[in-house]
Amino acid sequence: MADATHDIVDTAVAAGSFSTLVAAVKAADLVATLKGAGPFTVFAPTDEAFAALPAGTVESLIKPENKAKLTSILTLHVLAGKVMSTDVAGKKSSPKSVSGEELHVDGTDGVHVNGAKVVKADIACTNGVIHVIDKVLLPAS
Repeated sequence: MADATHDIVDTAVAAGSFSTLVAAVKAADLVATLKGAGPFTVFAPTDEAFAALPAGTVESLIKPENKAKLTSILTLHVLAGKVMSTDVAGKKSSPKSVSGEELHVDGTDGVHVNGAKVVKADIACTNGVIHVIDKVLLPAS
């Protein structure tokens, strides 16, 4: 899977554990963006991470009338540029997501992003990298 022959979206689809994320990306019309040149760094919540949200949250978010809110949640998971785990190991940083919100990345004990743990890092894609996280990041506002 990490052979970097697929873009971020196709890599997530092939992995099989991101069906909720892929459905959300489609609902928010972000597929073309995440298939773009990039590079992007995506913190990808697993299906289990989405399932841990309060009941009905995902179903509500993918409704057309909630597209703006869904987009703000999804873009919080994306950084412009390719950031590998070795780039953050032993450091704390506060990069801005593509939504403009500051993320808190702590690489001093494993890697955590806004409290979510990176459970698998450095999945190479043709247009960036995916880091798998165990929670869905939610905007501050």
